[in-house]
Amino acid sequence: MEYVALTGLSERVIAELKQNRLLTIEIRNPHNFFAAMNLTVGEIIFLTRTSADDLTGGTTGIVARLLKHQVVTQRVMQSGEMYYEERETTTLRLQLDPRCIARVRRVLSNKIGEVSKVDAEEIPLYNAQ
Repeated sequence: MEYVALTGLSERVIAELKQNRLLTIEIRNPHNFFAAMNLTVGEIIFLTRTSADDLTGGTTGIVARLLKHQVVTQRVMQSGEMYYEERETTTLRLQLDPRCIARVRRVLSNKIGEVSKVDAEEIPLYNAQ
């Protein structure tokens, strides 16, 4: 099945998803940000700790359903006697409901500036170890 892929996630995030825990993550990485920007609630996605550069056939990850999608902008201000600095950061908050473990059959797209997509298959529980 074809999925949008979010890559380079932390081992902690993947471990919690493997334990079938509902989880909300924040996306700051530009490659993942643009991939996740146009996702819709209910969509099924593929998540892996493998970096985008290393994504190949055989890469394992988690398939999860997107429950919530929220764009969050934070403003940070710093000042001193001689300066004033204001910064904004925009992140995506995604609430995920894990479904299963999967393995990439082939990478469909993975170029910078494009949405990463993979063709992945569910791994039966007895093969996942």
